[in-house]
Amino acid sequence: MPAAQTSIRAGVFLPQPTGYRAFIPQPLPPDDPPLEVDGEMQVLQERAATALGRLDAQAGHLPNPDRFVAAFVRKEAVLSSQIEGTQASLDDLLEYESAPARVPAGDATDVVRYVAAMNHGLERLAGGFPLTLRLIREMHAVLLAEGRGSEKTPGEFRRSQNWIGDAGCTLNEARYVPPPPAEMHDALGNLERFLHTPDPVPLLIRCALAHAQFETIHPFLDGNGRTGRLLITFQLCHAGVLSRPLLYLSLFFKTHRAEYYRRLNDVRFAGDWEGWVKFFLRGVADVARRATETAQAILALRTEDDAAVRAAMPRSAANGLRALELAFDRPYLTARAVQEETGFSQPTAKSLLDRLAEAGVLEDRPARSRGRVYVYERYLALLREGTEPLPN
Repeated sequence: MPAAQTSIRAGVFLPQPTGYRAFIPQPLPPDDPPLEVDGEMQVLQERAATALGRLDAQAGHLPNPDRFVAAFVRKEAVLSSQIEGTQASLDDLLEYESAPARVPAGDATDVVRYVAAMNHGLERLAGGFPLTLRLIREMHAVLLAEGRGSEKTPGEFRRSQNWIGDAGCTLNEARYVPPPPAEMHDALGNLERFLHTPDPVPLLIRCALAHAQFETIHPFLDGNGRTGRLLITFQLCHAGVLSRPLLYLSLFFKTHRAEYYRRLNDVRFAGDWEGWVKFFLRGVADVARRATETAQAILALRTEDDAAVRAAMPRSAANGLRALELAFDRPYLTARAVQEETGFSQPTAKSLLDRLAEAGVLEDRPARSRGRVYVYERYLALLREGTEPLPN
């Protein structure tokens, strides 16, 4: 291997036989010099940890926190996919899930696969499976099982060189070239050891370091960004810091997309770990605060609509509340879904939804194909923040 042409704190750029330079990352944590946890970073870390604790506590007050988690999983799937260029909205995903024939595949399929990958990883962690490279490959296999990238060896680390740059650029024109396959496997092994080695550095800072390192290694031919963002929440759940998988940073990364990519590049090209970590911690605090406010608003909405259902249909309030509970899981709700979930007859299910619409709880809309769909619009309004697709 040729001698290093450039050396920086986070790794070295090594020239390759065909002329391009690939980046070989140093193992974590940074040690030349070590990460400087200055006063500003300490304050940001404490603020982020406090916000995260409040979110975890607030979610526990919800009548069915698992439904809240499921809603945030879907929102994260949309946002993380949009960062990569997907145009599907949250409404596209939810209507697709209510009746797949009603929404074309394409981008919606990409988001559905993200939900499946996230749920697969969470189920494995809940079952005691460790956070390993094997689990990362499993999630990637689910993520790319169909749709965009499905032809790019899902679930397998790459065996060839990849690169990041403008569409159509060559390897020699790339803005950034990750490590070649042999060095990539060494870097992944180092990352896995870092994930499981006790360290006095606070967990949120470790999450920041691990995410940047994963994106720098770029071990898959496609889906690296989405997989790397999944890793953040899985670290927190695996460490027991979150009792439920509630923290998803894609809203912050999407809102500050240019800075997100710039901070990652500043690690690689200038060794600026501190700038990246501080940016990451600001994101944790911001997203946790917003999610806590959303949880509080959902709780208030639930109380208000429970009362509206009891007032509008006193003789069948129990059935109405059961249908309302389903709407928190499926904001695009159909009579067939109510029938399947409750065992009610089709006329009873349809009547319940009609009465919820008359009470102003749901909105009755024509679907994109046959039948009707009942939309829990006020609930969706609380979830939609930031989920508009980015311009092409």
